[in-house]
Amino acid sequence: MNDELWEYLAGHCQPEPELLRRLDRETNLKVPYPNMLTGHLQGRFLAFISGLLKPKKVLEIGTYTGYSALCLAEGIAGGGSLITIDNNPEVEDIAMRYFREAGFENTISRLQGNALEILPTINETFDLIYLDADKENYPRYLSLCKEKLNPDGLLMADNTLWGGKVLEPGHPGDQETAGIKTFNRMVKDDPAIDALILPLRDGITLIRWKTAN
Repeated sequence: MNDELWEYLAGHCQPEPELLRRLDRETNLKVPYPNMLTGHLQGRFLAFISGLLKPKKVLEIGTYTGYSALCLAEGIAGGGSLITIDNNPEVEDIAMRYFREAGFENTISRLQGNALEILPTINETFDLIYLDADKENYPRYLSLCKEKLNPDGLLMADNTLWGGKVLEPGHPGDQETAGIKTFNRMVKDDPAIDALILPLRDGITLIRWKTAN
């Protein structure tokens, strides 16, 4: 998709909230790898899905500077909550500052550490899960997310097109691409899963596990 068409899409969705514009700017100025930021169009998609589902409990795996968590929090039902996990302490201050400014300091809880170790210790389940963490471990996250997802809940997994590398032959040592390709294959081959990859930015897969009638 060329830049002109991308700008058209961004210009014909809900405007980016001013607080998120400032977070985008600060991330680009201060934080390494700002391309990891969710951004306007994808953020509005996350907010739209959350607003559609009105979840009581949301789990995010991979916080970065908090942009996606703020978008997901927009749709949470009254009295609901969001837990977000990240392994990078250097971005915690930025995320927490914007959570407070948005008025979500009592809604969003940020857990610091390795999500693969933290997830088994969380004794609750969720209506909506957003996965945007270490790509080499996506296959492991799939089973963990299934355990943490309520019946009829939705899992959204980011970066499942991985810059088009899913179409390329494997390269020795490229564990991230291998993880994404294995994850995509596991999702496709599991008869208990309904899934759809949306070609939004780097690919977002919507996943739900079928429930017995």
